Amino acid sequence: MSATRELPGRGERVADWFDGRLGIHTLGRKYLRKVFPDHWSFLLGEICLYSFVVLILTGVYLTLFFHPSMNEVTYHGSYVPLNGVRMSEAYASTLDISFDVRGGLLMRQVHHWAALVFVAGMLTHMMRHFFTGSFRKPREINWLFGWTLLFLGLFEGLFGYSLPDDLLSGTGMRFVNGALLSVPVVGTYLSMFLFGGEYPGHDIVARFYSLHILVIPGIMAALVVAHILLVVYHKHTQFAGPGRTERNVVGAPFMPVYLAKAGGFFFLVFGALALMAAVATINPVWSYGPYRADQVSTGAQPDWYLGFAEGLVRIMPGWEITLWGHTLVLGVLIPVVVFPLLLVAIGVYPFLEARITGDRREHHLLDRPRNRPVRTGLGAAWISLYLVLLAGGGNDIVATRLHLSINTVTWAIRIAVLMVPVIVFIVTRRICLGLQHSDRELVLHGRETGVIKRLPHGEYVEVHERLSQARLHTLTAHERPAELVEREPRGNERTTTS
Repeated sequence: MSATRELPGRGERVADWFDGRLGIHTLGRKYLRKVFPDHWSFLLGEICLYSFVVLILTGVYLTLFFHPSMNEVTYHGSYVPLNGVRMSEAYASTLDISFDVRGGLLMRQVHHWAALVFVAGMLTHMMRHFFTGSFRKPREINWLFGWTLLFLGLFEGLFGYSLPDDLLSGTGMRFVNGALLSVPVVGTYLSMFLFGGEYPGHDIVARFYSLHILVIPGIMAALVVAHILLVVYHKHTQFAGPGRTERNVVGAPFMPVYLAKAGGFFFLVFGALALMAAVATINPVWSYGPYRADQVSTGAQPDWYLGFAEGLVRIMPGWEITLWGHTLVLGVLIPVVVFPLLLVAIGVYPFLEARITGDRREHHLLDRPRNRPVRTGLGAAWISLYLVLLAGGGNDIVATRLHLSINTVTWAIRIAVLMVPVIVFIVTRRICLGLQHSDRELVLHGRETGVIKRLPHGEYVEVHERLSQARLHTLTAHERPAELVEREPRGNERTTTS
């Protein structure tokens, strides 16, 4: 009796054809079962990725209707208050997208909200990596990739924000022009090259458009791919716990568990962005009107991620000095220098910490922030400085809302810039040390139960419950920080405890 061999189906034959040429089966068997640890903080990176995907999708739609030209036209469209007004083609096409293109306004709003969430997600994602120490060897290069994405994201947002050529974004461009002019010797040349002539020029929208839809997104997409590949290569970091070591990863496999969660989370992020876009108006350019060089929008505020840069300028005194026939406008030049330095401090921190601590080992287990009080204090101080400068970027709004003098608000922010980060560092460090002592008490004496017991000799004590082995492992699986190591007595001063 001969057994008949069933012929493979078409799908199996196609899969065999590709596997014979690309080795897909081998790659899939290796990487589709890759383990991903399960922790809510890991979703921050996914929010960044999914927001970026939404930005690409909505951006492609918007490019079909936007005209990146500064040629002047007379508007005749659905928005009646601006009918007969002279404006650029860029602004007119933005109005057409908002009022005449089906779904255009929703797409504009989703695109802008996704940009804000994307930058916020990147900053929060990097802070999570910073506070948990996942930037250490061998992930320094991936940290730089993420930092570069954040840096490019700031300017990508600025370029997209400026494309409609409305009065609000034009005021921001005047700010950029002033910053360029403050650069010694070459400032005027930089301004001429950027704007294609005397400000505001005729080429800035077309130049920003090319950068916004082609150059920077292409670089960012390549960095995102490289970032994800390095995550796969280095494997995921994880918090200390039972069964978790520097040599393994405990979690769920990519296929099908993680893939199902990731797919659902993508639609959740997309839905949240669409909901925000549908109910919360953002950047209503028709209210500002077209940009004119002889007008300035009142109450002009940039998007939040560049508010701290404007805050640097607003709180600086109007200092000027003249050297060798050149006037240096320090009130703008100093903020122009400090702005990138604040960002560079984030990028180089992994290398500074490795050099100062001398720690060259590989790390795959994450730190609890309380167990690294100095690093946590530095991160909290940086965030506090950022928030103070963000408030400085809206000093006029703060003064108006609180019915205060703008000079009072400005001086308060100047003092806060110098004092608040120092205070936050000291307080954060002391809180971390206090939490470490609290963990030590838990490990030594257990958890307080609230049950009071009377001893035979009349003393009342509270009954403590011993922690589980899993909890004990989590609290003790870290190196003892130097702040808590007691100095050993010298000579004959050594003490013993019974």
